[in-house]
Amino acid sequence: MSSELGTIGLKSLLLLGFFGLRGVEKMADITLTLLTGNDREQFILDNQRAFKYGAMEEFGERDSHFEEDGEIISRKTIENSIDHGVAYRIREDGRIVGGLVLQIDEKTHHNHLDLLFVSPNAHSKGIGTSAWKIVESLYPETKVWETCTPYFEKRNIHFYVNKCGFHIVEFFNGLHPDPRDPETGYAGDFEDGGEMFRFEKVMTCVGDGSCG
Repeated sequence: MSSELGTIGLKSLLLLGFFGLRGVEKMADITLTLLTGNDREQFILDNQRAFKYGAMEEFGERDSHFEEDGEIISRKTIENSIDHGVAYRIREDGRIVGGLVLQIDEKTHHNHLDLLFVSPNAHSKGIGTSAWKIVESLYPETKVWETCTPYFEKRNIHFYVNKCGFHIVEFFNGLHPDPRDPETGYAGDFEDGGEMFRFEKVMTCVGDGSCG
């Protein structure tokens, strides 16, 4: 096993082997590795490419949902998320195929999925679902997971609701803005046009404090 997988990769493989034995889903080739500094720039570019693909898939060349320089998600948004969260690369057989960023609150155990993307050429292979199962296993004390996605991202909405068990609990729009602007993370900066669905997944906790 490559040493670059580190503790997270090893733990992920063990967890995936467990799930595979139970017949939940074959995921033994999917791992998460912590984002390294020398991969940060490529992570940002890959994230922007994946999000742009989703918008183009829905709207084509007519799309008007770009934040900056023709991007659906700005560099500022991604960098703010990485700087204040825990970022991982998603790998298939060791090859990078996506990434995700989490905000983990050790006190409340109400955690947030900031970003999750899979490279367009790796879609429809169950990679995102496998990666999310690993995340839940890595943070068993989580009581509630939360995330948001743009209203037009049908693939994402399907993924969170039908694959991962999230529920839509709120719709942010010009009449009901997000109290924390999705661009900056700070209150009062929301601009019209950032229409987003907010999702929650309430985990079932057991006596030992773990939730699932």
